[in-house]
Amino acid sequence: MARNINDRLTKLNSRRKGTDRLDRVATESYAEVLAKSLVTESWEKRATTQPHTRYALGAMQAVGDRYTQISIDTAERVGKQLIANLPMSVSFRLQGSVPLDVHIRGVSDVDLLTLDNRFLTYNRFGSRANTYSSTTLTSLGALLELRREAERILKAAYPAAKVDCSGGKCIALSGGSLARPVDVVPSHWDDNAAYQSSLQEHDRGVTILNKAVPETLGNLPFLHIKRVHDRDTLALGGLKKAIRLTKSVKNDAENESSAAKLPSFDIAALLYHADQTALRSGYTYELAILRETQRFLDWCYHNKEAAKQLKTPDESRCILNTEDKFTALTTISVEMDALAKEVAREQLAGVSFGEPNWTQIDEALRKAYIPAAA
Repeated sequence: MARNINDRLTKLNSRRKGTDRLDRVATESYAEVLAKSLVTESWEKRATTQPHTRYALGAMQAVGDRYTQISIDTAERVGKQLIANLPMSVSFRLQGSVPLDVHIRGVSDVDLLTLDNRFLTYNRFGSRANTYSSTTLTSLGALLELRREAERILKAAYPAAKVDCSGGKCIALSGGSLARPVDVVPSHWDDNAAYQSSLQEHDRGVTILNKAVPETLGNLPFLHIKRVHDRDTLALGGLKKAIRLTKSVKNDAENESSAAKLPSFDIAALLYHADQTALRSGYTYELAILRETQRFLDWCYHNKEAAKQLKTPDESRCILNTEDKFTALTTISVEMDALAKEVAREQLAGVSFGEPNWTQIDEALRKAYIPAAA
């Protein structure tokens, strides 16, 4: 971490409290964001003489509930506009970092899946295949129509906002009267064989539109959320803390452009494969989460072929499926190495002198106990 730690703490603070994105919120929300930014969070009062340790602890924490709720409320507000004005029936779900609670920004984009209720696809060999009826609609045709109508309605409903329709997969709204940015994602359900058997929504697939081609793309956003959440529960919250930590280090990396090529989804997917027992020990010894995150990313770097075989939690694809992603992983891993060393130095101050070796770093991070804020 060559960049000054105080600069990184400032970035972490402004990112968590939303002051880094004032240009993406409603004008009337400025005062609220600025007022909340003056409130000291509990992590800021810990390890007060150990800035690297304080950064690591802060980077692991969930964004405040109020910030998250405003993102959800704003998405619901956009959804109501679409329900009232679209010529077809739609329903909504949230996907991505916000519903999984691994977002790291106070002003965070929220993905609003806008599901066309007229149409779905299904596996013709599933256990309930004979319960579906046919339609003349096609997946691509229905989603192109939904996208076209949604663009028209959102431009009219939010004339003061930025309504960016250039993206292939979403309509990105920000500013104007919107308290938070919202990405509207035209989509429809895909009732795959697993869903037909379980009737559990986490098994249900979603098909989205890539307008740029145009083409349709399938994914399993709720299976990803469920599996990461379930594994985090077993890790006593350690997995989500590791994901937030890694996303923060990525955002504060010296070589930000390289680190940015590993998407947040893939960071969560990778850490899903970390040692959950080691992450679980972070319930008491929080810096053990930093140690396991550093160890696992380092293992991925040194075992490239094995790491490239790791699959997303929904098992739909390999995570590190491009060289750019592996290069980004390397950048983040180097940053995490540096952070682990600096935090260990702080924990070993007065005990050990000189450059700590990895055995000393491991011992320091696994056994350090950082008292809660007074």
